[in-house]
This record gives sequence, C-alpha cells and structure tokens, in this order.
Amino acid sequence: MAQTKRPPPNDPSYDLLHLRGRHPLDAIFNPRSVAVVGASERQGSVGRTILWNLISSPFGGTVYPINPKRTNVLGIRAWPSLEALPEPVDLAMIVTPSTTVPGVMRECAQAGVKGVIIISAGFKEIGPEGVKLEQEVLQIAREAGIRIIGPNCLGVMRPPSGLNATFAGGMARPGNVAFVSQSGALLTAILDWSMRESVGFSAFVSIGSMLDVGWGDVIDYLGDDPRTRSILLYMESIGDARGFLSAAREVALHKPIIVIKAGRSAQAAAAAASHTGSLTGSDEVLSAAFRRTGVLRVDSIADLFYMAEVLAKQPRPDGRRLTIVTNAGGPGVLATDALVMGGGELAKLSDKTVAKLDAILPSAWSRGNPVDILGDADPERYAKALEVAGADENSDGLLVILAPQDVTEPTQTADRLKPYVKMGKPVIASWMGGSEVAAGERILNDLGIPTFGYPDTAARIFNYMWRYTYNLEGLYETPVLTQEPERREEAEALIREARAAGRLLLTELESKRLLAAYGIPTVETRLATSVDEAVREAESLGYPVVLKLHSQRITHKSDVGGVRLNLCDADAVRGAFEGIRQKLEELGRADAFDGVTVQPMVKLDGYELIMGSSLDAQFGPVLLFGAGGTLVEVFKDRALALPPLNTTLARRMMEQTRIHEALRGVRGRKPVDLVELEKLLVRFSQLVVEHRFIKEVDINPLLASADRLVALDARVVLHGPEVKEEELPPLAILPYPVKYVERWKMKDGSEVIIRPIRPEDEPKMVEFHKTLSEQTVFLRYAGMMKLDQRVAHQRLARICFNDYGREMALVVERKNGGEILGVGRLTRLPGTQDAEFAMLISDAVQRQGLGSELLSRLVAVGRDWGLRRIVADILSGNGAMQHVCRGLGFTIHQAEAVGDGVVKAVKVLE
Repeated sequence: MAQTKRPPPNDPSYDLLHLRGRHPLDAIFNPRSVAVVGASERQGSVGRTILWNLISSPFGGTVYPINPKRTNVLGIRAWPSLEALPEPVDLAMIVTPSTTVPGVMRECAQAGVKGVIIISAGFKEIGPEGVKLEQEVLQIAREAGIRIIGPNCLGVMRPPSGLNATFAGGMARPGNVAFVSQSGALLTAILDWSMRESVGFSAFVSIGSMLDVGWGDVIDYLGDDPRTRSILLYMESIGDARGFLSAAREVALHKPIIVIKAGRSAQAAAAAASHTGSLTGSDEVLSAAFRRTGVLRVDSIADLFYMAEVLAKQPRPDGRRLTIVTNAGGPGVLATDALVMGGGELAKLSDKTVAKLDAILPSAWSRGNPVDILGDADPERYAKALEVAGADENSDGLLVILAPQDVTEPTQTADRLKPYVKMGKPVIASWMGGSEVAAGERILNDLGIPTFGYPDTAARIFNYMWRYTYNLEGLYETPVLTQEPERREEAEALIREARAAGRLLLTELESKRLLAAYGIPTVETRLATSVDEAVREAESLGYPVVLKLHSQRITHKSDVGGVRLNLCDADAVRGAFEGIRQKLEELGRADAFDGVTVQPMVKLDGYELIMGSSLDAQFGPVLLFGAGGTLVEVFKDRALALPPLNTTLARRMMEQTRIHEALRGVRGRKPVDLVELEKLLVRFSQLVVEHRFIKEVDINPLLASADRLVALDARVVLHGPEVKEEELPPLAILPYPVKYVERWKMKDGSEVIIRPIRPEDEPKMVEFHKTLSEQTVFLRYAGMMKLDQRVAHQRLARICFNDYGREMALVVERKNGGEILGVGRLTRLPGTQDAEFAMLISDAVQRQGLGSELLSRLVAVGRDWGLRRIVADILSGNGAMQHVCRGLGFTIHQAEAVGDGVVKAVKVLE
C-alpha cells in the first residue's frame, strides 16, 4: 500500500495544522500508532513485554509488531519492516541491539516516523564506540525531524490515556503527578510502591541517557499538559543546562517542580556517571541553579512525594513562621528542633492570641508556641485552639500534632477539624501511632490536610514549603535598576592586551582597573619598580602603607610572602621591598618579581568579604559571595549563584550566608549599606558575563563597613590566547542582549530607544498600560481586560522577566529613560522551530511607524534564533495590524481552524 505523504514544512496548510494541532512530542506521549521494532514472543524478553503492555492497556491507537522472522506476534499480524506498514506511525519503539539502531533509525526517517523510544543499552555508557553510535543516531534524527527518548531507558507511560510504552511489570494508576527519572530501575520501584499506596500519575517517564529529548523538553511538554499538576524529577545529570533552566523557570511559576538529585557526594557522582555516561557538575552549583529557577530540591524520595501531596492540597506559606498545636510536650519539642534546625521559625503568639487561648484552654497550657493543649484535649479543644492560632497574623502555617493517650479521640478530632481545612495558610498534621489513628489519618487526608507519622517529618516538610515560596518570590520581585558600566571599552582593552602578550594573569594593578571600569570601588594603588620609587609613592600617599608583590606570573601573593602591612616610615618600606624580592629569590622565583604596588593602609571597622567567579563544567561562569580573608577556605561561609544578577537575586545570594546577619548590624555595630552591596554584586556579575575571556576572578578581601565598600585585593585569570571565543563555556542563563539596543526616529522626528525589556521596567509598564484605549486593548487581547488585571504584579513580573533565548520583548522608550510607548514580543513555541509575535502600541504614537519597525526587528531576532516560521493570531477587524504584517512579507490566512473572527499571519523565514 502506498505511504501517505505529509505536507512539506513550508506549505501554508502545514503551518496552520501544525501550529493549531499537535506538539512534536505528542508523537511520543500521545501517539496514534506505535511500532515495536524487535517485538518478540520469547518469554522474558523486553520485546514481548513492551508489546504486551501496549496491547493490554489500550490507548486508542494501532500497534504494529515489527519482526522479519514471524508473520504474527502474540496473535497480532507482524510486519517485516517499517516501510511495509500500511500507514506512517507516530512512534517507533526500538528494542534491538545497539549496533542495529542506526539502521532502524534510517528506516524510521524513510517511513515518516516522528517519535522514537530507544530502549536498547550499549551506547555512551560503554565508552567511545557507544558514543560514535549515538552521534550517528542523532544525526539521522536531526535530519529527519525525529524526537528521541533514550537510549538505555524503560519507556513512557501515560496512565490517563492508557499508553504503556514501557517494559515495566504493570501500569501505573491515573493521577495528576508526573514522575520523570533517569533511572529505569528506580521507576519500577516507585511504580510498585505507588500501587501499594494508591498514588496516581499523569505521566511516568524514563528519560535514559537524554541523547535528544532532555529535561527541558519534558518539563516544557508537561508544563502545558492539563492532566499534570506537579512534576517530580529523579536526576543523575543535568545534560543541557540552559534548556533545563529555561524550561524550569517558565513552568515553575504555575506548576511545582520537585527534584531529587543523585550524586551529591564524589563517590555517588562517579557511580551516576558510569550508569548514565554523563558527568555531574558541582552539587552546590546545581542547588544554586534550582533556587534561581524556582525548583524545589528535596533530599529523599519520600520527601519528593510528600511535597507533591502537600503542594497539591494546601496553599504555600507566606513565610517561615510555624505555629504548633499539640497535646503532648515531647512531640512539640521534636517538631521545634526540626523546624529551627532547617531554617524555619516558631511563630510568636500575639498578646491577643494568648488572651483568646487563655479563655478556652486549661490554666496549665504552655502559654507559648508550641501550643500545648494538654493530654486530655478533646476534639472541641483541638478545634478551638486551631481556630485561634490560625487567625494570628504572626503565623504562616499550622502543624497539628496528636499523640494518642487514654482520653484521646483521634478519629473524632480529625472529623472536628473539617471547618479549618482552608484557613488561607497551610495546615498539616501528625497523627502519631498505628492502627489506632489510621481512621483519623484517612479523614484528614480526604479533607486535604496532609498527615505525617512523625512531627519532625511534618516540620521538615513545612521548611520545604516556605523555601519553595521564597524561591518563587525571587522570580516575581521587581529589582532596582543599577547604573550601567561606562567604561566597558577600557575593560575590554585590558583583557585584549594581556591575552595578546600571551599572559594568563592580570597584575593586581590591572585587576583593580578592570573592577573600577565597572564601578567597583578599589583602594588607590600605585606601581613601584625600585626601592626609591616605592618610598616616593608611600610618602605621596601618606603613612601607613601596604606593599604587595607586583607580578605577571604569581597568583597568590600571600603564599610567597608578597604582602607587607602597616609600614609606617621610609625604612619600613625599604625593608619590605627588599624582603619581598629576597623571598622570591629564596624560592627560585626571582624572575617573577616585577616590582611592588603601594597602597594606603586601610583601617576600617568592617568585615572582610569575598566576591568571585569561576567556571563550572555544566553551567559555565558561577558567582561566589561570602566571608573573605585568608581563612576563606576554612570557614566556607559562601553562597553561589548563576550570572547575570539583578538586585533581587543579589540580595537573595547574600541571604544564603551566615555573615549576612552581621552585615545587617550586630552588637552595636552600624549596618553595612546592603543596597549598595547588592548593586556592586550586580555590576560584578555584568563584568563576568560581558568579558567571557575571564576564566577566574575574585575580590578578596572586599572590605565592607557602614562607611564604605572597597576592594583591597583582586585576582583575574584569563583563558589562554589559544582559546577562541566560540570555544568558551556557554552561559547557562543568557544575559541582557545589548546587541538589540538601538536608537530610532518616529515619523514625527521624535527620537526613541528600542531595546529588550528588563525586569526593572515593571513600574514603566504600569504607566504604559494607563495610556491604552479600550479599542487598543480589545484588538490586542481579543476582548476586554481591565487595567487592574493588566498591571497586576504577578502578570507584569512574568512579562518583564524574559528568558532572552525563549522570548524577546522589545520596548520603545522615549530618549533618556522616558516612558514606554510600545511593546513587541516574540515567543518560541516549545518543541518547534516556530515563534509567535504580539504587539501593543500606545494610542498617542500610533501611525508613527512603530508597529512596522518593531515587527521588523522581531523578525530579525527570529532569524538570529534560527526559526523556521513566525506567526500571530489577529482579529479580523484589526486591519492596521494585518497591513503591517503584509508589508513585511507575512501571509494572512482565513482559516476555520484558527477560530471565528480571527486570521493567522504566517511568515516563513528564509
């Protein structure tokens, strides 16, 4: 039978069907037909199990066994090859030996298959031969537009639809939790556990070695899946770091992503590498990446599912303050220990709350938090205490503990808590015991109050909850705009000259000039190549002074006796100069002595901090902040973050350290100017992302006091001159794209700046929306949207925080930082080479050419991204926007598939 041909990618009808229809990963997660290449009747074989699973859990599609040696398998007609099938199939499952997989992939390409699951092992995990096989398979897939799950995986389950494309021993129950794992064995263990515990799943995915489809692809797909309410990940390696971070940040805003990462220790990381053939990066860096994207990291598989349940049933807490209501002192103490040791806090009961509790509780109650309502507490006392404690504004959440005693009524108490399920803050419970409390636990769980067997477990889960809120708030909070560096060119010249000379190290003097170019204050530093010159510079600066080794070869001056402090006269300077030179001679490093630098001895009553950056194998440049000085490696009070930063992210980074508390002012000391320190961190992150030939940089110490911030020492290591720009490790998060910042003149001659949007633009966007007429709003949103909805903080935060590789919003701004006049946005459609644009122009400047100019620039961005098509849905009555599109080569399609009163504009990029 002749094979049905699909329309070519550039055919306009394909555009409409494709963009209004199936996601490319639907071929894997929602196939209409499946071929099993390697189907078998041999007992215990993977090919038999997969075929049996597909036909015993009907998914509504056709299953084709592929076996050239048999006419039927398990009573189903078998086909000798994919080419022989009567129709193209969406999904091919390959269970043949790894050496045969490239040949099977070529058959898939010829047969029009769009999704493949490679079950077979024997690829990169076995070494160079396996890597070569993988690359051959990937090349075939890329050329044919095939998406691949695997290799070395268990397969994919979609319980709600009945798809079981795995070789697992059974089918998971339907539910709203998606579980994605790199370990197939763990997946089968979780499946067995879930059957016993009656836990259901929307998807069960073994992602394997991630040759093609990685974490980001799956997160994107499940993020749009209406059946999935939360996404759980078991991760051994991150793969495409940028793809993961981009997708995770997008999806975490509306669905919890909870991850357990294996390989935290060096030994476990090595085991994971041998298992998946992938290398794992620094665990600290990975935690920083999770915080940056709103992903919640947990430490155990049990906590993975606990958090999925809690976040599905209860609201997130606003903060870390927990109120504990208990009928026994000991369990309350255990919960308190777990809470405080995990970073949470006991809520301080207000005087009003204490008075109300006095009125309803026995006189012997604890009169504090934990609220001990005593061992004879009946259901009514529990209910009243919970109502009063929950109303306290100082509390962010409640934990109710019941320890069974002679007069305790666990079942009736649980039933009495029904009215307090939805208090606007989370309520969790610990019904301690076995069969005696089981009925009460069931009642609470059915009500939506998660229960835990032990109170310390419940407190730990609350700590996860407030951390999750904390991480997400960092994504929404509007940062403060910092001053742009004015001397980028000077910094670029310093680096270029050093690399041209074949040097890997900037001198301290050069390093401080580099920092100064980015507005980072440095102590005045002068170069002296002779004793007499050192004395003259010291007298010019004024005693006391500091002498430091000036060298183009030695990185750590203190290690070679190259720092002399508190020199109070000329003789001390001469002695220090000669002492440094002699020390290098003794070490056999006389050729590394290029003189000294002379600096004033800074005496500030402040703190020594460190600010630095180094490279991570997976994430590229990583920032460090913490307590500095010579014992920095001993105390290890530090936090890591991924650049670039804004002021909100900088503050969150500092809050991760213990020294942050001291910087706020302790024991009578005035606080450090934390706002200025945030801005300094932001400028430092700009330095790192804008000068990629910097391999390592640190400021240690950065002296911080109530009066000033000043870098006393700096070290900058460069990539060697043999390293080309395209070989530099990629940034995990794309920085602000300055290349798209340009000036332009409207038709009336007014000069404007067209630039990518920034998170700091939120206040300007509020004012912009106030300038829009009802007609403009209706044409843009295909209906009316009230002003308060359009300017809601969560909505604008999402609009202003762009992942510049996923979406690009260009704003038109009056010259010199004036108001915003228009916005054009280009957004990638996940899993495709297509993007959608949208545009909004202030009524006062319409018909000034802004629409055409913005759309032209968005098309240029699309070309930079390597897109195939740019599209938009436009109201039929919006003739002006259709005119702009036609002028730029878009085709306007009247298509019923789009919807009544709507046309689709499509531009195929060359």
